[in-house]
Amino acid sequence: MQGKKFISPGAWFSMSYPSDWNEFEDGEGSFLFYNPEVWTGNFRISAYRGRSNYGQAVVAQELKENASASRVRVGALECAYSKTMFQEEEIYYTSHNWVVGLEDMAFECSFTVPKGETVEVAEEIIRSLVVRQMDGKYPAELIPVRLFEIYQINESYEWASALVKNELKMDFQGGEEDLEKLQRLVDSDIIGRKKKEEWLAIGITLCVILTNEVDGLEWKTLIDGNREVPVLTSADKVIDPMKLVWSKIKAGEPCNLVETYKALW
Repeated sequence: MQGKKFISPGAWFSMSYPSDWNEFEDGEGSFLFYNPEVWTGNFRISAYRGRSNYGQAVVAQELKENASASRVRVGALECAYSKTMFQEEEIYYTSHNWVVGLEDMAFECSFTVPKGETVEVAEEIIRSLVVRQMDGKYPAELIPVRLFEIYQINESYEWASALVKNELKMDFQGGEEDLEKLQRLVDSDIIGRKKKEEWLAIGITLCVILTNEVDGLEWKTLIDGNREVPVLTSADKVIDPMKLVWSKIKAGEPCNLVETYKALW
């Protein structure tokens, strides 16, 4: 499928989904995707990992225990398929469900659409599923920013904003004028020198200020070995928040946020 790529937290698996779809909040351990502009159905996926041939065993168990399930193939994948129908506000919907086995992983996929609508897009997503080997070596990849990193960005900004307000007794609006306030935190002993996550949050907040002031920037998720982090991108550069502040603090180097900020654009 030509579209966006999703790599799960922990980099267990990857898949492709339509370019006009986004990821949305769902239950723990489940990932939800749909088109926010023109709704054509909700696609949900949950993944489970076990020993060798775990996926095939889960499919066999589903076929045995679910009387309404039938064995189908989606591309090269063997699945247990079933469907249920329900009504909401006088509209009938069908929830199509696939239990998919692939190597040592099992996937539960569902696609909820108005009754009678095609499931082709869901089957394309399922066909794109790839299990990533835990000991495999993969090149670094940039993918559309995941909810996991969006939460990290928001939490980092809220933490830095609250620290300025509580420790410095100053307002914080997320604009260029707030750089001097962040610099006071850097120059003080408020944040311990070994607190990586706190310094990373300062770097992320610096990037948030940049997005508020400069057009054409986009958050993405960087998957690079064990690193799964938010980075800021433009047409010609990738800005890694970790390198803006924490890398300098860790190395005992000067950290001037205003100079760093101006060098970014």
